Amino acid sequence: MPELPEVEVVRRGLARWASGRTVDEVTVLHPRAVRRHPAGADDFAKRLRGAVLGPAHRRGKYLWVPLDEDTAMVAHLGMSGQFLIRPAQAPPETHLRVRLTFADSEGTDLRFVDQRTFGGVSLHETVAGDRENLPQPLAHIARDPIDPAFDDDAFHAALRRKRTTVKRALLDQSLISGVGNIYADEALWRTRLHYERPAATMTRPRTAELLTHIREVMGDALAAGGTSFDSLYVNVNGESGYFDRSLDAYGREDLPCRRCGTPIRRRAWMNRSSYFCPRCQPEPRAAS
Repeated sequence: MPELPEVEVVRRGLARWASGRTVDEVTVLHPRAVRRHPAGADDFAKRLRGAVLGPAHRRGKYLWVPLDEDTAMVAHLGMSGQFLIRPAQAPPETHLRVRLTFADSEGTDLRFVDQRTFGGVSLHETVAGDRENLPQPLAHIARDPIDPAFDDDAFHAALRRKRTTVKRALLDQSLISGVGNIYADEALWRTRLHYERPAATMTRPRTAELLTHIREVMGDALAAGGTSFDSLYVNVNGESGYFDRSLDAYGREDLPCRRCGTPIRRRAWMNRSSYFCPRCQPEPRAAS
């Protein structure tokens, strides 16, 4: 599933191309794509026609585009959602779900394509936040670590209160947003922390080190356009990211650790997998 770097790459593409454009026509081709819009597909299309898209924003793994002071279009990519900018005359994609045409785009569409239909788009009222109006479904989601307003001290205090493991805490979007399975494993490898380290045992220096590495790995991934293991994640131009070539832990089972040469291990974890170096990231009982 796309994580912060992948969603941020898409956000930047939308911000460059879609901001300020007026929606002319909306076509919903699959009802699941707008299932989070309670009033249904017809209402979604009707309310979006004539709207002027504001600059795209992101909160964690969610995208949202303000339409006015009180309403925003919210999007979640799910496992395979894509926003693609396409010439209007281009053939429809096999898994095209929603199509927006514009009054001022010189014959270019914005298309939401989603093979597995776990993602979707919807319209929501916004609520006042500490720095910006947020769509209601996003109000509970924490800021992400590359947000200038992210509070490192508050994060450390909340982490220490958690009666869970450090990786579970990193995937808690109400504590810190945007971090998923891939970048959690990468940051933990860089910090030399085992994924089962109890969150309550984290010292302030270790938390600071972990946050530093989360920001570094996400910055590296952003520079590479994100991580693409298949064609399901692409940017708005249809291009894949290439950070998968630089992964140090995730997906590298049995390959040598780039630091010490010990084979990377994989363990089943919460219907996912965790990748780690058994030497660099010792079991919690041996962690310092």
